[in-house]
Amino acid sequence: MDSIRTERLLLRPYVGADAPRVLEVLSHPDVYPWLGDPPQHPMADLDAARAWIARTNAREKRGEFDIFRAIEVRETGVVAGTVLVGPMNRKDGTFHGEHEIGWHLHPDSWGRGYATESARAMLDHVFALGLSDIWCGMFVQNHASRAVAERLGLPFLGIQPDPWYEGDSPLFHVTAEEWAAS
Repeated sequence: MDSIRTERLLLRPYVGADAPRVLEVLSHPDVYPWLGDPPQHPMADLDAARAWIARTNAREKRGEFDIFRAIEVRETGVVAGTVLVGPMNRKDGTFHGEHEIGWHLHPDSWGRGYATESARAMLDHVFALGLSDIWCGMFVQNHASRAVAERLGLPFLGIQPDPWYEGDSPLFHVTAEEWAAS
């Protein structure tokens, strides 16, 4: 599994020693409600964090465009959160070749540009590997994630019925060609 370096960040596979920070992030009340549909519950304990790490690392063996990376701040070694690209199954369970980009960070890492920097690097990475296009969606009330998508310059399609999750979502979509031209 490759690591990706940016000016300030190292995007790397998760390791077992990251479990306490994974637990902190995925059990934080300002983070977990935005994850999944329906929203997830707080992560229970360190065993759940270790299992999450094992599952996310195993996903990449299923496909090159199923990537979860820890966002490590190079200066401090702190894991700010996660940036990911993954396949999207439709609500009916079918897969149409669509992939999403997403991120979630601990609130102590918000407001520093880490989500934007890591997502930009991940988009460069997956488009260089041959992914043709990518989607980005979030809950309507998730203004912070929408702001990241806008800072990335992802083309906004509007608030629409979400084909992958229940309800409406602000949806963004970019092709490899559009990304290369931006």
